[in-house]
Amino acid sequence: MSAVKKNTKKLYIKTWGCQMNAYDSGRMADVLGPLGYESVDTPEDADMVILNTCHIREKATDKVFSDLGRLRPLKEQKAAKGEKMLMAVAGCVAQAEGDFILERAPYVDMVFGPQTYHELPEMVAKATGAFGKARIVNTEFPGDDKFDKLPEEQSNAGVSAFLSIQEGCDKFCTFCVVPYTRGAEYSRSVTQIIDEAKRLVDQGALEITLLGQNVNAFHGEGPDGQTWGLGRLLREVAKIDGLERLRYTTSHPRDMDDDLIAAHGELEKLQPFLHLPVQSGSDKILEAMNRKHTRDLFFDIIERLRAARPDITFSSDFIVGFPSETDEDFEDTMDLIRRVGFVSTYSFKFSARPGTPAANMKNLVRDDIASERLARLQALINEQQIAFNKACIGRTLPVLLDRKGKKPGQLVGRSPYMQSVFVEAPDTTINSLVNVHITDGFENSLTGIIEKQ
Repeated sequence: MSAVKKNTKKLYIKTWGCQMNAYDSGRMADVLGPLGYESVDTPEDADMVILNTCHIREKATDKVFSDLGRLRPLKEQKAAKGEKMLMAVAGCVAQAEGDFILERAPYVDMVFGPQTYHELPEMVAKATGAFGKARIVNTEFPGDDKFDKLPEEQSNAGVSAFLSIQEGCDKFCTFCVVPYTRGAEYSRSVTQIIDEAKRLVDQGALEITLLGQNVNAFHGEGPDGQTWGLGRLLREVAKIDGLERLRYTTSHPRDMDDDLIAAHGELEKLQPFLHLPVQSGSDKILEAMNRKHTRDLFFDIIERLRAARPDITFSSDFIVGFPSETDEDFEDTMDLIRRVGFVSTYSFKFSARPGTPAANMKNLVRDDIASERLARLQALINEQQIAFNKACIGRTLPVLLDRKGKKPGQLVGRSPYMQSVFVEAPDTTINSLVNVHITDGFENSLTGIIEKQ
């Protein structure tokens, strides 16, 4: 981050959760830039602190209050010097529990949901007393398009950039809070997305990941007045000169249509890695989750994607110990994992999210049983992941080097399959796409040697 000028105010944003939250944090910084706020890496002596929260994982609210408790002394230190630190909670925990946060943490000045950060200037003005000092709770779902009201990106997003194209979800899985915290599915216009993608490439992005809570449900208005799906949008983004790589996340199996699957076979820039959450391999549990797909549909999608793009790899999400999950249901999940083969996954024991239908379900699985199942599932995934990484030894892979490693002279990048790849290379090589001969594979990474151009 750039150094803070004397006449600027310091802004510290801590981000939890998904890539959409990371994108939102960047846009909040853009919105606050014209007010004189410049991002810093630590909260000490900050003029404004924003906790951009995620409500997906267990005890999310407790973690927010824990962080607020650690930040409170910094606010009090500023106040003792006659200065002010604005403290804000944003994101999905704010959306779900805004009033409770203000009640339990009276030192918090603003609480606002993910659909309202374009209104930050007005909220800051109210919280600082410009229109009469007030504590802010803003968790509405505005009818207008927040993206229309956002400024253009002010900071360089880096060589690998995120671009939000879709928000919200209409699937209402019984375990998930997203429909309640992010709202109904909304898709940006194709023109908006292409314009933003071109700006990101002009700023140096070689790779763009299109983001959405249910990204393959994208149904944005095209410049021709027609509704475009994600496959057609990907083809248009891929035409941008200077863009080398294209990804999208997170998807739902129900929305993997024929056109999107075909795009995987047509677009060289679209990387051969897809995160496609399945959650369970049991049809009974999938129905209880309201996933709206079966295991056979998932197998069919995998088969068609591999037919279109033979080198494609998959990651997924799994929940074990969902209410009423039997040993047989769990073995169905293990069977699905063996049959598909994954290069990585996110896997968790079921934990009830307040306000979701699953929070009221009976026939809960004992914690020790769920823990044992999770350990078995993760061991199987680790076997598959290590096997795939070992199979990469001797191959030459294009790697996008985007950061320094912990060792002197070491750089780290991502393969087409989202593996971390470590190489010895000069700093001048950072932010570039290079061919790397893979020399070793481990559980979570690869090492290699940059081939001479």
